[in-house]
Amino acid sequence: MFYDYHTHTAFSDDSDTPMTDMLDQAVRLGLAEIAVTDHYDPGYPDPEFPFEPDFEGYHRALEENQEVYANRIRIVKGLEIGILETELDRCRAAAEAYDYDYIIGSFHCALGEPLYNGHFYDDKTPRQAFIDYFQYVVDNIRRFDGYSCLGHLNLVSRYAEADADFRDYGDLVEEVFKIIIPQGKGIELNTSSFKYNMRCSCPSEEILRMYRQMGGEIITIGSDAHTPDRIADHFGEAEEYLRSLGFRYTSVFRQRKPDFVKL
Repeated sequence: MFYDYHTHTAFSDDSDTPMTDMLDQAVRLGLAEIAVTDHYDPGYPDPEFPFEPDFEGYHRALEENQEVYANRIRIVKGLEIGILETELDRCRAAAEAYDYDYIIGSFHCALGEPLYNGHFYDDKTPRQAFIDYFQYVVDNIRRFDGYSCLGHLNLVSRYAEADADFRDYGDLVEEVFKIIIPQGKGIELNTSSFKYNMRCSCPSEEILRMYRQMGGEIITIGSDAHTPDRIADHFGEAEEYLRSLGFRYTSVFRQRKPDFVKL
C-alpha cells in the first residue's frame, strides 16, 4: 500500500494535468493516500513560471475532490512552498492561511538564482556550489519553519555538473538536522531521481544515513509527479531502500501532524 506525498496538478505552472486525472490514476494504482502539493514559490525569479496558484480555486478543488473520492482514496491537502530568503513573510502567510494537512518546504533557488536555469553555478566548482546551497538552506530554515518536511533536500545535485564529496558539506547537512529534528520536522525521499537520471538518490544515501543516525524518523516518499504516469514511480524500490538504511516507517500527515506506517 503506497502513499505518494509529492504530486502536482495544473494549479502548478509547470503542469498541465487536471487534478482529477492525477487522482484517477492514483485510484487505479491502488494508493492509500495521495498528497496534492502544488507549487507556491513567491518571488521566483523566472517570469515564465511565477508559481503563484489560484489559491481560492485550488482549495475549492481539494475540498470538492476529497468528497468525491472519499470512498476510493484519501486526498491530503498539501502545498509545496519554495523558500526564498526575501519572501519569508509571504511563505509564512501562505502556510498559515489554510488548514493544510502537509506542507513541503523546498529550495528551488539559492542566493537569488533558480537552480534549474539560473546562474547559481556560474564560476563555481561543484564543491563550492554544494557548500553555498546547503549554507543557504541552513540560513533560511533558521528563520522559517512553516513546513512539515523538507523536499528533495539535495536538489543541487540534479543540476550540478558533478557531485561534491560529502565531507565537503556534511557539516552543513548536520546543521540542517540539528535544527529540524528537534522541531519535529522531517524530510522526503523523492523518487524523481529516476526520472532525471540523477547520480544519486534524492536525498543521497549519505544524507539519509546521517538523518537516521541523528535520530530522524519522519520521512515521506514522494514521486514529484507532474503527470499521471509518474505517480508512485519506483515506490517499491524506494521502500526497500529505506529499509536497507534502517528506516522502519514512512510518515503520513493529518492536520500537519505526522503518523507512522510500517514499511
